[in-house]
Amino acid sequence: MRILSTQGNDELARVFVAELGAGRRLEFVESLQPPHTRDEKWVLIVSTLLGCPVGCPFCDAGGGYRGKLSGEDILAQITWLIARRYPDLRVPSRMLKIQLARMGEPALNDGVLDALEALPSRIDAPGLLPSLSTVAPIKPAFFERLADIKRRVYPSGRFQLQFSLHTTDPARRRELVPIRTWSFAEMAAYGESFRGPGDRLVTLNFAAAADSPLDPSALLEHFDPEHFLVKLTPINPTRRAGERGLVSAIDPEDHARNAALVEGFERAGYRTILSIGELDENRIGSNCGMYLDRYEAAEA
Repeated sequence: MRILSTQGNDELARVFVAELGAGRRLEFVESLQPPHTRDEKWVLIVSTLLGCPVGCPFCDAGGGYRGKLSGEDILAQITWLIARRYPDLRVPSRMLKIQLARMGEPALNDGVLDALEALPSRIDAPGLLPSLSTVAPIKPAFFERLADIKRRVYPSGRFQLQFSLHTTDPARRRELVPIRTWSFAEMAAYGESFRGPGDRLVTLNFAAAADSPLDPSALLEHFDPEHFLVKLTPINPTRRAGERGLVSAIDPEDHARNAALVEGFERAGYRTILSIGELDENRIGSNCGMYLDRYEAAEA
């Protein structure tokens, strides 16, 4: 793996573009979440595919899909980031969160499962917390094996599963996530069965556009607040979002509107997280699939 470019800073986020050979390029990130220090919480965000075939209209990782990464390719990103700071691969962070969410839909690649199986034997990290974010494509064998790995390798709250919904309206979701996915009912059934004793709530993520319905009562028809929490995030200012004219329903400057959205889900019984990162991350390009797109455009 050869590093082609890096941007950012060690106080917030740093994004790396790397080449694996034969023109196979990917990006990965290390970040902090102020006010947490690296000893408290360190976040690594790695790619699972070379680009992404899904083509969500707000994500610059779509387009130019070049195939899957192997489990070893995924592990190489993680161990490279760790070795850069901790050469012995011993991570003292209270939480080492590894998000399988940079470029690519992870459920389209069984290499993700191979990496999850092997990861605890490759690093020494008592605070290890893998996090898998998925739009839930119809891949039952993947999700069956994922649940088995979680039970054996990451029990008792040591794994985080997130479904990316983006809207509570199924028809609108098919526009935002243009591949065949599980229905809300199927996601809910899997999420409830996925959770074991002491496990974290399954996250329902909404990077919501202003014209996309966010109806807590519609969500309650399928997702029990006993098993699911809601996370509301802005749509990042990606090239694709700009081309499609997508305006975020979450505005970092509109505190009243954001509070009303949060309160609506809380009244429905959901633990609700408003996740607005540092605005400097948009400049750095450490948000989803933003930097490789910029790097290759500049190169061209």
